[in-house]
Amino acid sequence: MRIATIIIRILLGLFLLFASITYFFPIGEQPAPTGDMATVFTGFMATKYLMPLAKTVELLVGLSYVSGKFVKLFNLVLLPVSLNILLLNIFPSQDALPIALILFLGNLFLIYSHWNSYKEIIKA
Repeated sequence: MRIATIIIRILLGLFLLFASITYFFPIGEQPAPTGDMATVFTGFMATKYLMPLAKTVELLVGLSYVSGKFVKLFNLVLLPVSLNILLLNIFPSQDALPIALILFLGNLFLIYSHWNSYKEIIKA
């Protein structure tokens, strides 16, 4: 279980680092969203802060996962972001649904693997 946790943590960390770095420093041609997803991204870009905030969170989580520091904290920080990514890929567009599902399930797995650390938080 420990080896699986480390592998999943590092792979998710590298994926999040890649996704955030390519946002801040565009590498190559980024595919333009189409249909309903284009409308959603137009709204995101109109806010001026939402995409940079989400990508900064992804960058920090990716750095945490790769370095192994503050992993338990960043597991919880990533949860609403990964849930939002999953829901965006279920409702407006299913183009990247497998990737979003892997991200969300990986996040849930990392939370499960550190479950003893979170018991105090959800204690009634």
